[in-house]
Amino acid sequence: MAVPKRKKSKMRVRQRRAHFKAKIAEVATCPNCNASHRSHRVCTSCGYYNGRQVLSIKVAE
Repeated sequence: MAVPKRKKSKMRVRQRRAHFKAKIAEVATCPNCNASHRSHRVCTSCGYYNGRQVLSIKVAE
């Protein structure tokens, strides 16, 4: 079994981990209602995805 000869320094480990960062979610506009929503997801305001109704959204009065 392979075992490292020497301990990795904190600097070397932190330099490697510096590239693991969170990505900002992509935002698109709905062609049906012009609201912003996440890409490749159902629009939360109207319930449309890819030009057709997928969810029925209840409107609070």
